[in-house]
Amino acid sequence: MTAPALDFAVPLFVPADRPERFEKAAAGADAVILDLEDAVAADAKDAARAALRANFASVPVLVRVNGLGTPWHAADMAAIAGLGFSGVMVPKAEASEAFTALCRASPVPVVALVESARGLADARHLAETANVALVAFGSIDFCADVGCAHTREALLAARSELVLASRLAALAAPVDGVTTSIDDADAISADARHACDLGFGGKLAIHPRQILSIRAGFAPDDAEVAWAWKVLASQDGAATIDGAMVDAPVRVRARAILGRLGRSRSSSPAPYSTSSV
Repeated sequence: MTAPALDFAVPLFVPADRPERFEKAAAGADAVILDLEDAVAADAKDAARAALRANFASVPVLVRVNGLGTPWHAADMAAIAGLGFSGVMVPKAEASEAFTALCRASPVPVVALVESARGLADARHLAETANVALVAFGSIDFCADVGCAHTREALLAARSELVLASRLAALAAPVDGVTTSIDDADAISADARHACDLGFGGKLAIHPRQILSIRAGFAPDDAEVAWAWKVLASQDGAATIDGAMVDAPVRVRARAILGRLGRSRSSSPAPYSTSSV
């Protein structure tokens, strides 16, 4: 079974037990992820599950369920059936018979959230599993698991492997992990640009104030856009532009740059009334 494609630049997490935030989150993000896992306390899981709905947004709405082996997982998966969700995010994704069975039984496409050393080692298998539509990086949990720093240098190999695994499985480019800072626009934008340069297609957001900065990081600058238009205006075959050779692969890159430009021109997020999600 091939899962329908999932591809978005800025998916935003929202605690599933805070339904008053759902519509505001959908106003600016490319997708909303209703979170039943980390953002919801154990004694609030039932209420969060009861609040699930997908009819508040025109963008894709997904649910991050609690992981395999937790006492809440089965009820989470049962709760998402028939509600019109676009996908389910499975945390701590690792290759196993249980994960394969989950994907086979899931009523919606699966986002495999890689958050462990074992998950990274299994990334190519995960990406090729039937009904997996997208791979995402849980970078903070990954660092905790392997004991490394949450820095670009320390995570370069892991990020590159997720990009390669997604490409080999013909999935959309993976989604990078979160930046914990909410108000440092420069840091958020720089992290997004780093992810974009490595081949990621998007970045997880934990607050609406991060959305514009993530978009800015994935957007090409004016020089890149001008170059792309110039390349695509050239004749087919080999040509020379600004002293450099242009051929088919270069035109592919030019089209990708203009594609990023289109993705970055989404609506601005609505004001958010709370300091965090």
